[in-house]
Amino acid sequence: MTFDLALLKTSSRARLLGALSSGLLVGFSLPPWGWWPLAIIGIAIFFALCNQTIRRREVFALGVVFAIGWLSIGTMWMWWLTAPGYIFVVILFSVLHGIAAIIADKVGNLSVSRPISHCLAEVVRFSLPFGGVPLATLPIAVAQTTIADLVAIGGPILATWFVFQTGAVVTAYFNRRESRAKVFQLVVVLVAVQIFSQFMPAPKSTGEYLRIAIVQGGGPQGVLAINASARDAVDRHLKVTRTLKPTDRLDAVLWPENVIDVASFATSREFNEIVAEAKRLDAEFIIGITEDAGPNRFTNAQVVVLPSGEITSRYDKVRRVPFGEYVPAGLRNFLNAIGAPMNRIPNDAVAGKDPAVIQVAEKNVAVIISWEAFFAGRANSGVEAGGAVLLNPTNGSSYTGTVLQTQQLATNSLRARETNRWTLQAATTGFSAVISPQGEIMNRLGIGEAATLIFDTPLHTGRTVYSHLGDAPMIILLLLGLIGARASQKRRTISL
Repeated sequence: MTFDLALLKTSSRARLLGALSSGLLVGFSLPPWGWWPLAIIGIAIFFALCNQTIRRREVFALGVVFAIGWLSIGTMWMWWLTAPGYIFVVILFSVLHGIAAIIADKVGNLSVSRPISHCLAEVVRFSLPFGGVPLATLPIAVAQTTIADLVAIGGPILATWFVFQTGAVVTAYFNRRESRAKVFQLVVVLVAVQIFSQFMPAPKSTGEYLRIAIVQGGGPQGVLAINASARDAVDRHLKVTRTLKPTDRLDAVLWPENVIDVASFATSREFNEIVAEAKRLDAEFIIGITEDAGPNRFTNAQVVVLPSGEITSRYDKVRRVPFGEYVPAGLRNFLNAIGAPMNRIPNDAVAGKDPAVIQVAEKNVAVIISWEAFFAGRANSGVEAGGAVLLNPTNGSSYTGTVLQTQQLATNSLRARETNRWTLQAATTGFSAVISPQGEIMNRLGIGEAATLIFDTPLHTGRTVYSHLGDAPMIILLLLGLIGARASQKRRTISL
């Protein structure tokens, strides 16, 4: 009896180590590594490990450890911003996958319930708390594959389920106790969904273009706003902008997020400099600004400045970065009391309320500012309002390394597919890029590079299936899938 118990403990430890390793495989499937097949392999191994135990406590632990391996790699950019926040986020979201593992065990029919339960855990992570943290996701891992075409139908939730379900099929195939007929049925479902995505009607080109110059000022990374001169970024972007010529015949010049940080943009020195450049190039300027909005408040906006000096259009960022641009209500005093570095966030951003669209050269243009790129609903807001192209001005200079920057590029590849819009990402220090409606990254400026990208951007009209339907149908289908899996398991139990 003593020997058997020791053997069981050893086996349990081995499974936990295996779950951690499988989570690390998923982590390395993400950008910047991008070895996407590892996501399917890691998930298949994890599901196989869960199938080896009937103890709920161990299943929960396997789910948590699996997600820790995955998210500790995929969200490691947070460590350099806030180590306590990084640890808290990884543990919090890992617990969701522990709960998902238990739910799947209770439902039964594991080849169906495991993918759905863990996909629903990701749905929660996309939304909660404080609006969610949809980074290090499975759709980002497969953003440069045909699997990503699914987002035009069911958004990131459908792509997430597809990857989990593919992992479950691999697990079932190597499980001798699993029916070959059931494995075949699951494969047929996956193939049918993928084929269906290839024949969906897509929005069309209007035949019109906007000739846009993206300006990337370059400079160092890992620099917090409180430790930098606000003027430095302006000078770098002005220097690059002055390499543009009137003969470039531009419709617009796009500057990244919050390059200009002033009390009031309209009365600032920087405004006059922008107007002078707009007149020289005879082009509209789409400028990222941060300006005061009352005591300890500020706005983060993208504004359009004409050569005449008129500010004609403005979009204020709606989806703010929690603990980056604002501190959620009631937490500032508490965090101060426990010694958190709240001096890094001295003021709170005021959230905008308008659809994510501005007017450029008399055309509607969708715009999502930085963090908003990770939320499909914000891009869809701009397209729903008539945006014919998608812009993502961003400021990645606070982050060390390229984990977040490469994930943002992959995310914008998903947004391009979801909306069927050409997508332009403009970053202060990189990466700036042009992305096709098929998700292909056409051009990219490197980290720290000071340069411009000039692109004749085709305008599109119409909306994808996902743009019309949003996430609700997929969430309902997943819940119905769990109910169906439970009913199927009950019928199987009765027949036995």
